[in-house]
Amino acid sequence: MKKILYLSAFSIFLLSCSNGVKKDSIDDLISAKNVKALQDKKTALQGDITKIEAALATLDVKKEEALVSVTTVKDTVFNHYLDIQGSVNTKENILVQPEFSGTLTSLTVKAGDRVAKGQILGRVDDGGMSQQLANAENQYALAKTTFERQKNLWDKKIGSEIQYLQAQTQMISAQKGVAQIKAQLTKTVIRAPFTGTIDEVFVEKGQVVAPSAQGLMRIVNLGNMYVSTTVPETYIGKLKVGTLVDVYLTSLNKTYKGKVRQVGSFINPSNRSFGIEVSVPNPENLLRPNQVAKLKITDYVNKNAIVVPTNVVQEDGNGDHFVYTVEGSNGKTGTAKKVIVTVGKSSDNVTEILSGLTANEIIVTEGVNNISEGMKLNF
Repeated sequence: MKKILYLSAFSIFLLSCSNGVKKDSIDDLISAKNVKALQDKKTALQGDITKIEAALATLDVKKEEALVSVTTVKDTVFNHYLDIQGSVNTKENILVQPEFSGTLTSLTVKAGDRVAKGQILGRVDDGGMSQQLANAENQYALAKTTFERQKNLWDKKIGSEIQYLQAQTQMISAQKGVAQIKAQLTKTVIRAPFTGTIDEVFVEKGQVVAPSAQGLMRIVNLGNMYVSTTVPETYIGKLKVGTLVDVYLTSLNKTYKGKVRQVGSFINPSNRSFGIEVSVPNPENLLRPNQVAKLKITDYVNKNAIVVPTNVVQEDGNGDHFVYTVEGSNGKTGTAKKVIVTVGKSSDNVTEILSGLTANEIIVTEGVNNISEGMKLNF
């Protein structure tokens, strides 16, 4: 472009100066050794060339300037995360089953009730076992009295040893019979296995009940929630009990701070992964079993890292990664410089720079696709 402008300007100059003079007039002047005339023409030509160069310089600046955004690189803490999906669960989420089949004579709770561990939820008809217990207790009382009298006689060396032993055996047998019936009677009482909330009740008072797939009611404790998921085996050396985890609940649009509480000891051969459990606090009781959770598990930390926005890192034809820095910055302008960098890990739209950049360098963050090395930058 410069050459074309030079030629055009030179042609215009010759035409303007000729005014009917032949094209070889300069050659004629040289042949005639007219020094003064040649100096005059040289002075005129140099003046025009100076004007042309000034104009070209202005045009070049406008062409090679770019408006960009910049930022200063700082040392910072860089965390790399493993992003996986899991499911919220609780080990205290069960269907309460009756241990004894019969008519449900009482039902003391309804859906939504808070219950304590051991609290009575209902009773099943005992089928006459209360009368059996009364008879067994009478037999035990008689056997005990007989044994005590026989023992007193035996202590006085009256009677035979076999009579003493028979009385003792009858008493122990009667005692066990009472305990057995009492154990059966306790099964007619339905108690809460843990503290929690009655989520649903599936039966009504007076209904004949028995162990079933549906159960009597569902009880859930939301105070001991966790997220279960599987992790690729490549992370087996990076995860341990106590590792911090960000748990994001999409349905709540909330993030909870959790910790890995269990790491599986078995690699699933079908997908080469192992299971983990992450405990999650639930102070507001908003978590529910089977909610979908997104986990961000910190697997790498660099406390003095140089990081840049991921979108400013480019790759050239040689496969080298590079960024543009600003040289000669005066606060508003500078010159673009291409810097080859070695990249590390990327997370949260930033990339770790292992080499090539140092703290306090200025890099171009916006407009990187419209600049080249040496271009003047405005920011």
